[in-house]
Amino acid sequence: MAALLLKRLTSQTIKTGSNYISRCPGKCTLRETISAQRSLRASVPRLSSWVHAKAFSTVADPQDERKKKKKSEPAFNSIGRKIHERVIHVLDEAGNDLGNMHRADVIRLMNERDLKLVKRDSGTESPQYQLLTGAQIHKEQLRLRELEKANPKAGPTLTKELSFSSNIGQHDLDTKSKQIQQWIEKQYKVQITIKKGKNPEEPEQKMEEICNQILQTMPGLATFSSRPQPVRGGKAVMCVLRHLSKKEENAWREAQGTQKGDALNKEDRNNQESDVVHQ
Repeated sequence: MAALLLKRLTSQTIKTGSNYISRCPGKCTLRETISAQRSLRASVPRLSSWVHAKAFSTVADPQDERKKKKKSEPAFNSIGRKIHERVIHVLDEAGNDLGNMHRADVIRLMNERDLKLVKRDSGTESPQYQLLTGAQIHKEQLRLRELEKANPKAGPTLTKELSFSSNIGQHDLDTKSKQIQQWIEKQYKVQITIKKGKNPEEPEQKMEEICNQILQTMPGLATFSSRPQPVRGGKAVMCVLRHLSKKEENAWREAQGTQKGDALNKEDRNNQESDVVHQ
């Protein structure tokens, strides 16, 4: 009796399981797939210890620093034997034109004569190079440095500003004029603003006269970049002084020489006329 009951229960359990699988095959398949993926992940070793990612850093790359240093080196320099072009135009150490040459022939010539190669002009169809000795390269570098010192690149002109009242005393005006002259000598522009004094009887043109008076203390050195003009509704006058250019300096010297010569000639004529009268 017990065996029969156990057999019925087993049979019923098998049927129930079969019916459940037939009703939801997707869920069973999904569970089997997830189990298979988990077992696969467990069997695959982790790669985190194998991959070395480049860390982020704000420190400059040494390669970038080397590139900057290369850019700051003198433009006139030996390129060694790294000739990127296949055919180049070559001049020898005496300046003779050797025409277009293959880079292999150029390197052979460098080895034979113990010369170095310098790029002269890369803008032509066949880049132009010259073979030079180390002494020639050094001499040319010194010449270029001296030329650069003699003709520095012009930077932006800085402007100094100065403001004072038109009732300024002569001593204070002289002090300010000396300060302006020092700035002008350093190639600064100087913006001067002269405010109208409180004296109602002060002449209207006094502010402009002060600007001209300051300029007259620097003959052959400064001129107006901006002439005196009213500002602040006529309550002040502003002007800008700048250093004379080389051309203006030369013209001023020539004018001074001409005036001095005219004065001497006039004095000689007066002396001659005086001698004639006495005779």
